[in-house]
Amino acid sequence: MKKTILPLFAAAALLLAGCAPKPSENAPVTPNAMIEQTTPNPENAAQAQQFLKKCGTYYLATVEGDQPRVRPFGTAEIFEGKLYIQTGKVKNVYKQLIANPRAEICAFSGTEWIRIQCELIPDERIEAKQDMLDKNPSLGMMYKADDDNTIVFYLRNATATISSFSAPSRSFQF
Repeated sequence: MKKTILPLFAAAALLLAGCAPKPSENAPVTPNAMIEQTTPNPENAAQAQQFLKKCGTYYLATVEGDQPRVRPFGTAEIFEGKLYIQTGKVKNVYKQLIANPRAEICAFSGTEWIRIQCELIPDERIEAKQDMLDKNPSLGMMYKADDDNTIVFYLRNATATISSFSAPSRSFQF
């Protein structure tokens, strides 16, 4: 059942990323506009990270122009109380996030799934990159903290919703 449902959630994330309401004709369109500011909450960031770790693989949705893009990810680490992910600057996902930091993350485990709406903010500090690499040694074959490719992003203004087939949804911000 899990192998059948995972592609469905990836498809749902893709669909949801492209189904945002259209702004009114009079409203200015600002792709880098922030979502509603939330108060950082390290405990909630850790709760989201634990769920993503339990899942192993999560799906990150970004936008390129008017086209949603979804791909699998695996890194999710806490650094200085914030939830971080990692990628390479040569990848399209990096270019998409620089153009528009708004993203969604979706993951599924058992009978529960999580959706996280957020902004992904780049952190160029060597310490943040090294922390990610130290916690994910397998990345060391492809990335170094001081190379020109490695980049980490932290989640800002994040709202996570954990849903289930058998219980009410619960949401939290971080």
